[in-house]
Amino acid sequence: MSTTTARTGAARSPRVRPRSQSRTRTLIVCVVLLALAALVGILMIGSGDYPLGPDRVLGVLFGGGSDLERSIVLSWRAPRALAAIVFGAALGVSGGVFQSLTRNPLGSPDVIGFGTGAYTGALIAIMVVGGGYAATAVGALAGGLGTALLIYFLAWRRGSHGYRLILVGIGISAALAAINQWLVLRADIEVAMAAAVWGAGSLGGTTWAQALPAILVILPVLALTLAGGRTLGMLELGDDAAQALGVRTERARLLLVVLAVALTAAVTAVAGPIAFVALVAPQISRRLTGSAGIALIPAACMGAFLLVSADLLAQRAFSPIQLPVGLVTVCLGGVYLLWLLGREGAKRLR
Repeated sequence: MSTTTARTGAARSPRVRPRSQSRTRTLIVCVVLLALAALVGILMIGSGDYPLGPDRVLGVLFGGGSDLERSIVLSWRAPRALAAIVFGAALGVSGGVFQSLTRNPLGSPDVIGFGTGAYTGALIAIMVVGGGYAATAVGALAGGLGTALLIYFLAWRRGSHGYRLILVGIGISAALAAINQWLVLRADIEVAMAAAVWGAGSLGGTTWAQALPAILVILPVLALTLAGGRTLGMLELGDDAAQALGVRTERARLLLVVLAVALTAAVTAVAGPIAFVALVAPQISRRLTGSAGIALIPAACMGAFLLVSADLLAQRAFSPIQLPVGLVTVCLGGVYLLWLLGREGAKRLR
């Protein structure tokens, strides 16, 4: 009896230990990434024409500092830093959902075309309604969600499959990109310039009036998406296995798609299309945690760190000239995409 128990315990211990180690490693990675994102955010708040050290920034955040320092930190710079962290987390989770559903590292909202659709909606709002923050935001949300539903139903063939969703999304994205170029060429010069600036993807000039509504939309949607992480893991097992576990696969898949697109569209509505964060964050976090699949919480932490770091680089790399953060993420993400394509191609040749 004791021998059997000992053997059973010996057989079980290797299974329990790696799972515990994996959770510990994931927790450590998330804590480190959040700490780094907060540190970069403090450095970003302190940088500028009126520089402030981290100690003075923290002093203001905890209720100290002069009136001028409080205005600089709380009114001018904090909205941008907080928006970068929250928006990065939203993009990381959105990318994680699509990469998990498509079972493909290229399954990202900006690759599939949802960001392009949001840009189309914003352009139409700018040209028809005449711009304005509220109209642009509503147009971007409507464009992103409408594009997502169009791609989903065009890819439907007795269910939605990863490669079909990606291929249909790339085709729709190309068509919408052509429409966007046509709209810009047809617009007046002032409207075209405003659309070009917004389309570059920038957090410059972000105020509380712009950041707070988006954050208040993103946080509950983010919570709902993270709560669906368990269902997402079941869908990775395949439709038959997920249905055996009680998951209504197509209903759950559609709900996750809508939530993920809402996260991307909410970010795009304020900052414009910011490419490659949703593509890169889930994959890097997966490698750091060593997990078998895409974990949404590490992807959110990595997305927050990547976007706030890219925005700091956009501010200070060519100071006093500030670059759109979307330009920085495209440059860095493009290098990663080339590496990823080369790696996937090498796998297929083996």
